[in-house]
Amino acid sequence: MKVGMFFYLLTFLLAFFSRKIFLDSLGAEFMGLTGVLQNIMSYLNVAELGIGTSITFFLYKPLQQDDHEKTSEIMSVLAWLYRCIGFIIGGIGVAVSLSFPFFFSSLSFSLLLVYFAFYSYLAMSMAGYLINYRQLLVSANQKQYVVNGYFQTISILQNLTQIVLAWFYQNLWLWVAVGLVFTVIGCIVFNRRIDKEYPWLQISPRLGRQKLKEYPEILQKTRQVFVQRIKDLLLYRSDDLLVAFFGGVVLSAFYFNYTMLINKLNVMVNILSNGMNAGVGNLIAEGNDKNTMKVFWELTAIRFLITGFIVFGFLMFMQPFIACWLGPKWLLSDLIVYLLLFNVFIMLSRGVVEMYIGASGLFQDVWAAWTELIVNLGVTLALAPFIGIPGILLGKIVSVFFIAVIWKPYFLFTKGLHLSVSVYWRGMLPYYAIFALFTAVAVVLKITVIDPYVYSWATLAISAVGIMALLMAAYLLTLLVFTKGMQHFAARSPRLHRLLKRVER
Repeated sequence: MKVGMFFYLLTFLLAFFSRKIFLDSLGAEFMGLTGVLQNIMSYLNVAELGIGTSITFFLYKPLQQDDHEKTSEIMSVLAWLYRCIGFIIGGIGVAVSLSFPFFFSSLSFSLLLVYFAFYSYLAMSMAGYLINYRQLLVSANQKQYVVNGYFQTISILQNLTQIVLAWFYQNLWLWVAVGLVFTVIGCIVFNRRIDKEYPWLQISPRLGRQKLKEYPEILQKTRQVFVQRIKDLLLYRSDDLLVAFFGGVVLSAFYFNYTMLINKLNVMVNILSNGMNAGVGNLIAEGNDKNTMKVFWELTAIRFLITGFIVFGFLMFMQPFIACWLGPKWLLSDLIVYLLLFNVFIMLSRGVVEMYIGASGLFQDVWAAWTELIVNLGVTLALAPFIGIPGILLGKIVSVFFIAVIWKPYFLFTKGLHLSVSVYWRGMLPYYAIFALFTAVAVVLKITVIDPYVYSWATLAISAVGIMALLMAAYLLTLLVFTKGMQHFAARSPRLHRLLKRVER
């Protein structure tokens, strides 16, 4: 997590600087196009079927037992499956690209550039399946920091190179080519590290094809995860496409500025999750029910603390930040911001439940994924043609709320942890109540203090540091006093533990 957070802070700061230069140097139309093409690639990547998730689940036990032969067998199965997937994605990508003359005929630049950008993204995606698939072993072995270190370093160097070239040359072709070159460099460097880290690893796709019959559970789990992946893809990766469809490519560039900010902070949460996923998998495999629940509530407390930092901060300062960063002309309505953040709250607060579900291998509730997807599409198609972006966001909120907040906890506690769901709700209600209270405080501060007085970088910096420090300190103390999860977490830190004792006195 330390390594992930270090690189996250670097990329987080670099993203704002680079986005401004790219918009000014390359234009909103081109940046909107890259967002659309990347979302198309997200749809193509659904062909992965969830194999990576199911394979990771089966790697926990042999890695814990230091069974090299079993680990090599499972990785060989992965190599065979991913080789097939890589070529399938390549073929589907070529077929999809045949429709580009129809969809992108109105763009001001050459259609050849569209093809060059898309095929570059396609090659980068295929490289992940044909070459970089061994990173799943590293992650399952609780060494996600190795993956983060290599790929984030490559990403930063790529971004810096693109900034310099965009500033001096404003060449769209060159900007795309740089991404492709750095992908090749990343593949070479990372796989050399894998060879040194796991010299005993023997992977044979041909052997994997033969051994696949001995692991029917992998295909069973894969079919279950696949449905979940399709649902997540349509819910969380379709925004730019839907906005482009209902509002145009230029509006999608406006919307992307907001989602980029949110996604950058979501990456921070994912860094924390990725650093703990394998640990939770091993924890559940050990079978210590008491410790499993203790860690569950500690992780919930951490999640709500981070979620509060993100939601409260964005609620109060997102609009002033966009205005100072890109200019007032790039602002969207406050209603869109509120809906975005409500959706962010649902996604982040559900994270611990999803982590435990994945670590327990509970993927069989495919009906819930279909229900979530159908409701989302129904609400979106009913509202988006009339109210635009708010309709798209409402579709996500309505569909996700009932499944993520109501069903998933019930599913985990009854089928995975074998406890009454009332245990979950008794523990969660204080978190929801405290979060709602401080959200109301943040709204009042936004209306009475921030909107009237924050209008420049100086006032933004001063108010953000001062107000957020006070608000988050009060939020943390409230969680410490009223939730067991935060108290257990504080006990791991002597300073927080002493602070809690003072508060109690």
